[in-house]
Amino acid sequence: MTDVSAAKPKRQPLLPPGFVAAVLKGHSGLGLAFAAILYLVCLTGTIAVFVHELERWENATAPRQQVVSPEVVQTALEAAVAASGEGLEHVFITLPGKEFPWLKITTDAAGVDRHWIGTADGTLVEGGASPWTEFLTELHIQLHLPRSWGAFLVGLTGVALLSSLISGILAHPRIFRDAFHLRLGGARRLQEADLHNRIGVWALPFHFTISLTGALLGLTTLIVGVLGLAVFQGDTEKVYALFVPPHPADDPRPAPLLDLRPMFAELSRQTDGRVTTIFLEHPTEMGGAAQFNLDDGSDRVAHRDSYTFDREGKLFFSKRAAENNMGEAIIGSLGQLHFGWFGGGLVKIAYGLLGLGLTYMALNGVTIWLARRRDKGRPAPRWERVWAATVWGQPLALAGSAILAVAMPSVTPGLVLVVWGALTLVALAAAFLWPAEMLSRFGRLLSGGSLVLLPLLHALLRMGEGADPMGWAVNAALLAMGLLILASLRRRKTALVE
Repeated sequence: MTDVSAAKPKRQPLLPPGFVAAVLKGHSGLGLAFAAILYLVCLTGTIAVFVHELERWENATAPRQQVVSPEVVQTALEAAVAASGEGLEHVFITLPGKEFPWLKITTDAAGVDRHWIGTADGTLVEGGASPWTEFLTELHIQLHLPRSWGAFLVGLTGVALLSSLISGILAHPRIFRDAFHLRLGGARRLQEADLHNRIGVWALPFHFTISLTGALLGLTTLIVGVLGLAVFQGDTEKVYALFVPPHPADDPRPAPLLDLRPMFAELSRQTDGRVTTIFLEHPTEMGGAAQFNLDDGSDRVAHRDSYTFDREGKLFFSKRAAENNMGEAIIGSLGQLHFGWFGGGLVKIAYGLLGLGLTYMALNGVTIWLARRRDKGRPAPRWERVWAATVWGQPLALAGSAILAVAMPSVTPGLVLVVWGALTLVALAAAFLWPAEMLSRFGRLLSGGSLVLLPLLHALLRMGEGADPMGWAVNAALLAMGLLILASLRRRKTALVE
């Protein structure tokens, strides 16, 4: 009798084993090459999702309001310009809205930025500076390097992340079939590998969106250069002119301060959109101009209209989101999609949780590589120490720099950067003194303790009577994160005992 099962042809793998092995090797190499910067960019990017909430947290006692009239805006502008001194170049005004319940004015005079918050009648009070939030944003966008170099490096990190996602899928042909297969409680390498792969699959659309938009935002200068070379014989100004409002004619002769009230009146005839920000260029010169950015009230991700007026109140440029072509709509959506600023609080919370998953993927990829080496009898204790110091040094450095910003209201973003850098170096120096396990335990203890101390200190120093409720919400989130990190110490100790 013929054995039917023996005659059945053997199922061929989807991809050749040699190809899979080569891609896996490349995937590991790419992850290791960008490991530290990828972890830092993912961690700071996750926090930067809540940058608006953090600005309100830093200015919890600033006077809040829902709407302001053009007369109040003009009164506050005149007071800010009078207080800013000589050499006024630019003024940036934020009007009250859902994200910011303030009238905030920032002046740039002689290279010095000053910030004010306007009250309901246009009177100014000192405030509006957010040194820690500003430090964090620059760290994520350009790593506090010169802008062209820093943004380019972050853009390359986005490319590396996107490449890692693609190579990770190719290196694991069964990754979708095993989407809910988890080996918890066994060998650490297998557990970490399963978590790495499952998080990668469960949130794959998010990971692709973040990496692609991050790469495009970071490599803007390179992309514009290529387009200029290909289309406009190397003239990049013509490329920027497709998307950026034109500058007014340069005329440095002194002139009275721009009057925004006629411009508000013209806008009310042009559109029903809500003014969100106003950018004034050379407002006390004859060549002054004012750009009004408006929320058009639509559900589009890119929903910003732009209107620019000259000194006489004449509209000389307008751009409506509803009239954007596909390319303009994509470019206008990049920042909103990258940071989750398009769907309200629930979308931000989802982005925060997914961002934590992406951060975990970035750090545990190296953990898997180190565990694999140890399982093969080729441990790398030096790199284990360095990686433990890197992983837990960043939460400590970020929390420590935030504690400084809360304790010293007049601190500058530069000093915050110095403190962050010093704590980062201290953490890395500890890698030469202690084993990885001790670094991990002390790192968790100090990071968790700092995250518990931070909201308590903020509540004591910044949350006075009538303080912004968002301050309490941020403090509750910080306290919860600190307690979770401290609780992980107990779980880890129990696992070691068992």
